[in-house]
Amino acid sequence: MDISNRERFLGICHFKRPGDLYIQDLFWPETLEEWVKQGAPEQILNERFRADYFQHDFAPWIGDIRSGHWWAGKVTDLGHGIKVGEGMPPIIPAFEPRIVSENERTITIINGGGQTVRYLKNDPGSMPMFLDWPVKDRATWKEYKKRLDPNTPERWPADWNTWVQKMRGKSKATPSSEESYMPNRWSSDWNSWMQEMKSKNEPIMFKGITFASHSVSLPVGSFFGYLREWIGTERILYMFYDDPALIEDIMDTVLHLETEVIKRVVNDIRIDQATFWEDMCYKAGPLISPAMVRKFMMPRYKKITDLLHSYGVDVIWLDSDGNVEQLIPLWLECGINFIWPFEVAAGNDAVAIRKKYGKDLIIGGAIDKRALIKGKEAIREEVMSKVPFLLEQGGYFPSVDHLVPPDVTFENYCYYINLMREVAGLEKLSFQ
Repeated sequence: MDISNRERFLGICHFKRPGDLYIQDLFWPETLEEWVKQGAPEQILNERFRADYFQHDFAPWIGDIRSGHWWAGKVTDLGHGIKVGEGMPPIIPAFEPRIVSENERTITIINGGGQTVRYLKNDPGSMPMFLDWPVKDRATWKEYKKRLDPNTPERWPADWNTWVQKMRGKSKATPSSEESYMPNRWSSDWNSWMQEMKSKNEPIMFKGITFASHSVSLPVGSFFGYLREWIGTERILYMFYDDPALIEDIMDTVLHLETEVIKRVVNDIRIDQATFWEDMCYKAGPLISPAMVRKFMMPRYKKITDLLHSYGVDVIWLDSDGNVEQLIPLWLECGINFIWPFEVAAGNDAVAIRKKYGKDLIIGGAIDKRALIKGKEAIREEVMSKVPFLLEQGGYFPSVDHLVPPDVTFENYCYYINLMREVAGLEKLSFQ
């Protein structure tokens, strides 16, 4: 009997499908461009084609509602290879990206989130230097806070009822290639395609797939990651001590936004997974103490997870880079049960973590990206050291432990995919 993508996803989350391979890797845009140069088909730049080509599983997030760290917004091309989205935090309106200065080597911009960042002209794809942030004190927060109103019309599809009906009405099991087309977010046709979809009230992230057959994920915020994006790392770490009341006001504003979004969405749309974004750890552990997480973040997490649980949503995912081991028990305590990406270079040991937490924790990621850079022998050693055990235990969604970087060759990635399929007892793919 055929089983849907959604049934497989939830079955793995609930530890009912041991051995099932469900891969969903993410890529830096430069990686895919390099692969085309190395002989990969040019269509690999398209997300839907890529999912079919590598037999990735597709678990779409709702991209039409601005509640999380990514949504289907406008991309501005500032030249010099610098393309800027509308801001990672869910602010409405976003700042208008613009160039503020440049010299022979660098270009400095204001991005969609209001940050001032500096890029290298000869390497615009590398991490920029962050120079300034929009929230500096209570006065600047008072102005920025206006951008987090849950009732701002632009936060939502223009015609909510039509959008809901189109989400619910997707029933065709095998859409045509034209129906499945979804451009890369950084491509030249993204803005026009996205605007056309919005004008028709078409659910963007569900282009070419069925609502009935796929899991549905809703971004539900962040209580450290957003604040760091608005305030800056150093300033926010001081602010926890110097002005904790301001920190709590900012967190409560996020809490209000997200709870209002959740209540509206879950009343009309089935949600299978909720997603937090934090990025609050580095290689030695969290950027704030577990005691501060317990004091400031956990009560607010709990309000969101209790609300989600009341609507039957029991898969609650959190993204944080770095070594997360000190925070896992706190996240579990407040209802967050799916962590990604378990970066190996930061010391996360997914096998030990599975043995420690058993079926309380869903694990995502945990494949060392550095092994895919080194070559086939290192890839085999990395995969065989953990994947057979983790797959058999269940509750595991393997992926590279962050975005696949451009120094992973197309050949190595294809080898990795077929090795994963070998472990799962699946036929190898022929990458032509």
